[in-house]
Amino acid sequence: MNGNSMHLFDAQAALGFVVAQASIIEPGVYRTRYPSVQYRDLIPVDTTGSEFATSVTYYSSDQFGKANWINGNADDLPKAGTTRAQHQTGVHTAGIGYGFGWEEIGRAQLLGINLQSDDASAARRASEEMVDRVALLGDADKGFTGLYNAANVIPVAAETGNWTVDTDSNLIVGVLNQALLNVFNGTNTASMADTLLLPWTKFNLLATRKMSENSDKTIIQWYLENNLYTVQTGQQLTLRGVRGLDKAGVGGTTRLVAYRKDPEVLKLHMPMPHRFLPAWQSGPLRWDIPGVMRLGGLDVRLPKEVVYLDGI
Repeated sequence: MNGNSMHLFDAQAALGFVVAQASIIEPGVYRTRYPSVQYRDLIPVDTTGSEFATSVTYYSSDQFGKANWINGNADDLPKAGTTRAQHQTGVHTAGIGYGFGWEEIGRAQLLGINLQSDDASAARRASEEMVDRVALLGDADKGFTGLYNAANVIPVAAETGNWTVDTDSNLIVGVLNQALLNVFNGTNTASMADTLLLPWTKFNLLATRKMSENSDKTIIQWYLENNLYTVQTGQQLTLRGVRGLDKAGVGGTTRLVAYRKDPEVLKLHMPMPHRFLPAWQSGPLRWDIPGVMRLGGLDVRLPKEVVYLDGI
C-alpha cells in the first residue's frame, strides 16, 4: 500500500470517527437551555412552512361598521365590512458550525475517548443568541424590527415617568395599568395585554420597594394579585424584567412593553431551526460540521395589541 492510499484510508477513518462523535454530541447540545436567551419565553415561534421559502406572506384584517336605527322603508342601510392588508417578511439563511483538528481527532482515537463538545455547544449558543437579537431588536441589514422596536407600534409617553425610589407606589401602579388599558381601549375592549416587560433597573426597583409603609408585599407582589388583567380574567399576568429595554425608548429612554402573547398578535418565523449538517473534510488537517438555520423577522400582526410606554 503506497503513501497516498494510506493517507486516504486515515482520512476516511477520521471522518467516520467525527461522524460518530457528532451523533453523540448533538442531542446533548440541543437539549441545553441558555438562561441569557430570552426570546423563547417572550415570543411565539412559528417553525412551519417550507424550509427554503424566500418569504412568509400573511394577512391582517380589521372590521368596521355600526348598527343604527333605520326607517322601515330605507334603502341606505348601515353596512359593516372588513379591511384586509397583505404583509410579507423575508426569510434568510444564517450559519454557525464547529470543527476538529487532526491532532485532536488522533488523540481521541488513540486514547479511546470522546471528542470535546465545547465547540458544538458554543456554536449552538451563538445561533440562539443571534435569533434572540433578531427577535427582540430586529436587524437593520435585513429590514427587520423586533419586539422592543416594532415599526408598526407607536410609542407613547408614560403618564408618570422617571421612576425612582421616591416615586409614589400608586403612581407606578397607575402606569402599569395604563399599559394594560391602552391595549384594552385600543381594541375597543376586545383584548387585554397579558404580558408586561420592564427594564431590569425598573423591575429591580419594583421587586424591592414595599407597596406602602404598612404593607409586607413589594410592588410586584401586590400588583400580580391586583392588576386589571388578573382581576378581569382570573388568569396570571406575566411581569418580567428583561435586558435591552433600559435605552429602547425614544431618545434612549426606558421602555415598558405590554402585549398579548398570542400567535394572532405576533410571531417569529423560523422555518428551519438551527441544525448541524453532516461532517466533511474541509482541509488536509481539518474536519468541520457546518450549522445552518433559516430565519425570518418578527411579525407584529395586530399592532393595537402591543403598547410601548417610554420614559418610565
